Amino acid sequence: MITEKDKKSALLEFIDNYREKDNFESYLIAVLHRVQEVNGYVDEASMDLIAHAMGIPTARIYGVATFYHFFNLKPVGKYIISVCMGTACFVKGANAIADKIKEILNIETGETTKDGLFTLQEARCLGACGQAPVLMINNKIHGRMTPKKTADMIKKIKRNALKQKVQGQR
Repeated sequence: MITEKDKKSALLEFIDNYREKDNFESYLIAVLHRVQEVNGYVDEASMDLIAHAMGIPTARIYGVATFYHFFNLKPVGKYIISVCMGTACFVKGANAIADKIKEILNIETGETTKDGLFTLQEARCLGACGQAPVLMINNKIHGRMTPKKTADMIKKIKRNALKQKVQGQR
């Protein structure tokens, strides 16, 4: 099992790999990606550690982490659902899809279900306008979605997760 101390050491080692490079501070985004890769999100303690290790104010690190939509500041679910709200998707019913997800999972945009299975996010554009409306689940695009297709997909994921959980308890 990886301890918090191990994570901290690994992060400091990762930062040290960039220390001698020109414009050391420009590697902040790479460091934030590393934190998210290890923790699943960018937490305050990691931002403070980065600030100390890189000599950058924590407020600046927070500003970068909140500016870019791909950084999560809270724990996320096993399945991250991103609903495209770009023009083509919005016009073709993305709002209804997002509303259906909120109804089924009983969460709002930016929230994670109590069981830690799903997180709902909005995306400005997923680059699949020809298949609008689209959503992405863990980096896999699903096109020509409807509220019913979305509900069926979520039910299937829930069934599979329950099945895996039951098999893991045997």
